[in-house]
Amino acid sequence: MIPLKSEQKLGGISPGARSPFKAISQLSPNKLKETFFPDDPFRQFKHQPAPRKLLLGLQYFVPILEWAPRYTFNFFKADLVAGITIASLAVPQGISYANLASIPPIIGLYSSFVPPLIYAMLGSSKDLAVGTVAVASLLISSMLGKVVSPTENPMQYVQLVFTATFFAGLFQASLGILRLGFLVDFLSHATIVGFMGGAATIVCLQQLKGMLGLVHFTHETDLISVMRSVFGQIHQWRWESAVLGCCFLFFLLLTRYFSKRKSAFFWINAMAPLTSVILGSLLVYLTHAEKHGVQVIGHLKQGLNPLSAYDLAIDSPHLMAAIKAGIIIGIIGLAEGIAVGRTFAMFKNYHIDGNKEMIAFGMMNIAGSCTSCYLTAGPFSRTAVNFNAGSQSAVSNIVMATAVMFTLLFLTPLFHYTPLVVLSSIIIAAMIGLLDYEAAIHLWKIDKFDFFICLGAYLGVVLGSVEIGLIIAITVSLLRIILFVARPRTIVLGNIPNSGIYRSMDQYPVANNVPGILILQIDAPVYFANASYLRERISRWIYEEEDRLKSAGESSLHYVILDLSAVGSIDTSGISMLDELTKSVDRKGLQLALANPRSEVMKKLDKSELIDKIGQGWIFLTVGEAVQAFRRVSFLMPRNELRGNHPPVLVEEEEMRRHF
Repeated sequence: MIPLKSEQKLGGISPGARSPFKAISQLSPNKLKETFFPDDPFRQFKHQPAPRKLLLGLQYFVPILEWAPRYTFNFFKADLVAGITIASLAVPQGISYANLASIPPIIGLYSSFVPPLIYAMLGSSKDLAVGTVAVASLLISSMLGKVVSPTENPMQYVQLVFTATFFAGLFQASLGILRLGFLVDFLSHATIVGFMGGAATIVCLQQLKGMLGLVHFTHETDLISVMRSVFGQIHQWRWESAVLGCCFLFFLLLTRYFSKRKSAFFWINAMAPLTSVILGSLLVYLTHAEKHGVQVIGHLKQGLNPLSAYDLAIDSPHLMAAIKAGIIIGIIGLAEGIAVGRTFAMFKNYHIDGNKEMIAFGMMNIAGSCTSCYLTAGPFSRTAVNFNAGSQSAVSNIVMATAVMFTLLFLTPLFHYTPLVVLSSIIIAAMIGLLDYEAAIHLWKIDKFDFFICLGAYLGVVLGSVEIGLIIAITVSLLRIILFVARPRTIVLGNIPNSGIYRSMDQYPVANNVPGILILQIDAPVYFANASYLRERISRWIYEEEDRLKSAGESSLHYVILDLSAVGSIDTSGISMLDELTKSVDRKGLQLALANPRSEVMKKLDKSELIDKIGQGWIFLTVGEAVQAFRRVSFLMPRNELRGNHPPVLVEEEEMRRHF
């Protein structure tokens, strides 16, 4: 074994003690802290007096207290413009998405008043614009509409919607408080692309009801049911609604196209929905189109949000359905909101705290459920408008909420003649942006497995239901994780010519085999799930190497080196696997050596006494040292004297070992 110099470290521990393995075994890292507090949120409280700790604690949980003292009038001017701009989008979207969720349109307006105020105080994003989202609205309608009809029992249905929103907020806040946000990360990018695309497709198809002026329509969300409902009522199609809807849809898509071509005119796209509502309302009012089959919103209740805390259906027989819907829409809301927030935070080079965002989302939905609101998150379209409008802080949400409040108090009668077909056009225009086919093509080019996850999620939503699509996507994603854990890669390493570097022979064709030595690198932690596979795979590498050497007429195999530099941890099954492997190679007349084991691995190998079975002399810092040691030992001693737990060492090595 090549001796350790005094300044070197084995497994991250300096070998100043009598035995480096004893020093490693005394490590006791706080794994709980590493798991739940990787960012160390309590670091700022160290060595601070009690009043300062109280202030820091308030600022941590209520971020507005931290940035408000630095807020300037110039920031306010930018936020005022951004807030008014997104309010012009929030009003028509709120009404449209409420219609999608099969609840009264006024609830969509309510949902753009209270939740943004809560988020402005608790959220950590400067750009996220809070509001209702189409996918969650579709989920609410599809899941709760199966247990309570929104047309036959509208009061009970609305109560279930408030209850689902409450449990969504409770679930979101719990994830943030318990710092379990990593659970949302199981919704991979591919999953979200496919799921959102499928949901957008179904939402667009559902809007054919409004575009064609149909009164009765299926509550199912799969493609076949929707198409059967559309083409089964051809005789009830209203050409007036179809023409009006196509005209406004063309107008909305045209403004979006123009805004993308000229980014300075983003406000044209932002104002287009409200402009459509105004133009559509004027057209219906002047032509009395409501008497010719064009459906309108009708009366909207005037005034601010009424309390709905007593409307929560806690004692309802459908409580479990509300809880199930709440958890699912809560996950979707978190995944979309946090992803959108992080995307725009990256553009401005600042960081948002995922756990704070979960708490903020949870609290605003809990408060919203008690004030006649349904689920809100951070929709991409509204946030993009907020970002392009030059928002500087969450004050833009406060401005938007103020504008919505003014609308609720004074302007709701003006929406009486708003045609539903315009709302359908607004939803379709918004959903087309979620059909990200370019992302799907990119997934196909980069990772075929990710593409099939995306495709599975999409087809599950379109051909089955939103829930089925979500289940398929999560199941396939988890299956991929299991495959990565259960089937880790083992790589054959070779020597780069004229160097002491050893790299994968597949990646570096110039790398050469080391005569008589098989060098394998395990590329993942060793757990019970992959221990058996690794044992069999390593044995196969040995068989194949022996056959290759025999057919090539080269010298026989003498040593097997396992490079454990990528093995961050190992469990008892992994230790048993190494023990069996040691016995197996010994029966073959080979010698096993370990190179660069990590501190966690060394600690467990020492406690299990496997180090003694392998022999401390067969543990090396690097693959290069192991190869050099084998060459020097083979030169000094005959082959039949090399086996055993105590390989011969040079005099200077024995002298250095006394330091241990």
